Amino acid sequence: MKDTVRFEPKIIGFLCHWCSYAGADKAGGIQGSYPHNVKIIRLMCSGRVDPLFVLSAFEKGADGVIILACHHGDCHYKEGNCRALQRHSMLSLMLAQLGIEKERCRLDYVSAGEGEKFKRLISEMVESVSILGALQLNL
Repeated sequence: MKDTVRFEPKIIGFLCHWCSYAGADKAGGIQGSYPHNVKIIRLMCSGRVDPLFVLSAFEKGADGVIILACHHGDCHYKEGNCRALQRHSMLSLMLAQLGIEKERCRLDYVSAGEGEKFKRLISEMVESVSILGALQLNL
C-alpha cells in the first residue's frame, strides 16, 4: 500500500485585535486543538485589511486567507467590520478575475468569548483549502 502525504495548506489569518484575536486567545486558553496551519496577523481593526495585503499573502505562498472581524454592532471603531465586509466583496471579484477560488478567502465574525467558534472556523478553512489543493498562480 502506498503512503500518501496529506496536503497541509498555508493559511494567513487577519484578526481584529479587540474581538477575533481575543477569541483566538480564548481558543488557546481552553486548550482545545485546532489546525496549526494558520499564521495570525493581528490588526487593530478588520477594516484595516487592505485587499493588497490579501493579494500579497497569496503571492508569497499562502493557499488561503481568513479575515476575522467583530460582530456587527460590536466594532470598537464603529464601522470597521462593515468596511471589511465591503472590501471582502470587492476582493472576491478581484480574486475571481485572477482565477483564485472564492473559498480561498473567507470573512467571518468572532467575538472575544467565542474560542470554540474560532477553532471551528479555522478547522473549516483548513479543510476546504486542503480539498482545493495548493494555490497555483499563473500571473
